[in-house]
Amino acid sequence: MSSPAAQDLRAERKLVAVIAAVQLVNVLDFVMVMPMGPDFAVALHIDMSHLGAIGGAYTAAAAAAGLVGSTFLDRYDRRTALLWSMLGLALGTLAGGFAWDLPSLLVTRVVAGLFGGPATSIGMAIVSDCVPPERRGRAMGAVMGSFSLASIVGVPVGLELARQGGWRFPFLVIGALCAVVAVLARWVLPAMQGHVAKARENPVQLSQALGILLRRDYWLCYLMGTSAAMSAFLLIPNLSAYTQYNLGLPRPELGTLYLYGGLASLVTMVGTGRLVDRFGALGVTVASVVLFFGVLWSAFWSWTGAVGAVWVFVPFFVSNSARNVAFNATVTKVPTPHERARFMSAMSAVQHFSAAAGSFLSGAMIAERADHGLDGMQAVAVAAFAIGATLPLWLGLVERRLRAAGVAVGRSRSA
Repeated sequence: MSSPAAQDLRAERKLVAVIAAVQLVNVLDFVMVMPMGPDFAVALHIDMSHLGAIGGAYTAAAAAAGLVGSTFLDRYDRRTALLWSMLGLALGTLAGGFAWDLPSLLVTRVVAGLFGGPATSIGMAIVSDCVPPERRGRAMGAVMGSFSLASIVGVPVGLELARQGGWRFPFLVIGALCAVVAVLARWVLPAMQGHVAKARENPVQLSQALGILLRRDYWLCYLMGTSAAMSAFLLIPNLSAYTQYNLGLPRPELGTLYLYGGLASLVTMVGTGRLVDRFGALGVTVASVVLFFGVLWSAFWSWTGAVGAVWVFVPFFVSNSARNVAFNATVTKVPTPHERARFMSAMSAVQHFSAAAGSFLSGAMIAERADHGLDGMQAVAVAAFAIGATLPLWLGLVERRLRAAGVAVGRSRSA
């Protein structure tokens, strides 16, 4: 007969596995849409220039829901809140599979974002509540690993489903998976109400949730988040269409591009973390921005076809991953411990809104040609680099403040 400790450990592992599944289908719901954008754009007669708006609708809704949700989600049982969030995400995704034009698809993506955004934060809160500190790092690592898995496996599989069964099929499959995971979470997770009484006694007002966005000592961090997210999402919603119709990548090879990109991102995240710990974030950020410029020059300003599209855009994934690791490692050192959770929620909202702004802006800058190729991507690339190139400046200023406060920013520099 198992000891109580062993039974608790098994229950904890089940909980972590369920939350990892929640994060997996949630991330997959978001990341699968943009790569297969050209598929549903052609089928629904949507102009390719509107693909950014479809991606931006989700991120903007997720950001707004995260800010508003922070004022009331703690007043409810976490299991119940997660159930309804996942069911709403399932509904929005399934409805996307029945869209008939651009407005109907935009509405379904807004619904998915409104429920998908809170589902992520609720899942993280459940892990923090239920896993002891001595095992929480490993649990968080397992949950965060689902993000990489969604990019490495989920996107290529979703693209293949769309190629074999039509663009609606991935929406229906992911929507069904969201519903299954919702039911699984309701069945496996325990009721979690220990926080409810205190949350109801001390409700968070929306003005409090927004107040941390106005703190001047955090503005440089928000500028870093804006620079990284906006410069990336000026390009990301249009990469699939651009590589297929401008660079001539065959549709069956699109999944390979995202598979290699996801694998490169995973390796980069591990390696970059070690480099940041050793040398500090600024040097890593400068190197990633230089690589970013090289990608933009090769793919958008001087494309010759001498190398395949995969060998151009894999470095794009690498540069994005490297700078995200570097600046996230830096911003976590800025807030005091008692404000860290609220600050990171605000950072998430800033990044979501910046990603949405980049998506919408790119749509306004490009136009679809008769052959479905995109005109104006060179200008979009200029804007992406101009915004992305400010990241080392903001990060350098933050590092200077951290050093003045006696906070280490790299082993070699603090030794």
